[in-house]
Amino acid sequence: MNNDFTILILTHGRPDNVVTIGSLKRAGYTGPIHLIIDNEDKKIKDYFKIHGKENVHVFDKKKYADDCDECNNFDERRTITMARNASFDIAKKLGFKYFMQLDDDYTSFSYRNEKNGLQIKTLDKVFNHFLEFYKSISALSIAFSQGGDHIGGFDKLKLKRKCMNSFLCSTERPFKFIGAMNEDVNTYTTLGSRGKLFFTYMGLQLNQKATQSQEGGITDMYLKYGTYCKAFTTVINMPSSVKVSLMGNKNMRLHHKIKWKNTVPKILSEELKKI
Repeated sequence: MNNDFTILILTHGRPDNVVTIGSLKRAGYTGPIHLIIDNEDKKIKDYFKIHGKENVHVFDKKKYADDCDECNNFDERRTITMARNASFDIAKKLGFKYFMQLDDDYTSFSYRNEKNGLQIKTLDKVFNHFLEFYKSISALSIAFSQGGDHIGGFDKLKLKRKCMNSFLCSTERPFKFIGAMNEDVNTYTTLGSRGKLFFTYMGLQLNQKATQSQEGGITDMYLKYGTYCKAFTTVINMPSSVKVSLMGNKNMRLHHKIKWKNTVPKILSEELKKI
């Protein structure tokens, strides 16, 4: 692995169930792994005991909450936004230029092609190539795809202008996540509308446990406020191009719906460039 790259796992309240660590190692990752937790976590000592104090980094949650627009007046901090924003400072303090934010509940990592998904066994090489691609472009962040990105059949498009769940970042390309809920969508739509680039690479996929199936973390907040508040946070930030809509087949639920034509500037092919 590159010696200027690390994995940062953002976790809260489940020190004995950080599934992502085992998944990374089974996929062949041998680089450094650091856990990011907040000072309001009641299980800090358990994290230190299980994972080693040198591998667990605690940040001041209230400080980072006060430094971002949470887009609500709930006075509720059971959310990942503050950890995402703190990661830039923590990575820099640890001496890493590049880092990838991961949730704590990933079960595997896969290649994704037209026929199927093949589990990755050489993740070091994958991260190295992914990092080299990131270095060669001007995007603020790029991500692996998720299972939901492939619903409806294989999409030959290699990149999509979204960035969710996993974030490859650089301390030299800092940005702030927006909103206590739906922070990833808020960020790539709002900053995207200002010409900032975010991408998901469709050829790689992470797999995780079903949403809200694990106790603790942000699950408690989403269960308390529901999907309407989550989706409407993005509407607050981008009312010109995002609305709340129904999603699903039989069990319908409220979800954000993005009109990309009104969200981000177009990226033109180099073939159209005037000499």
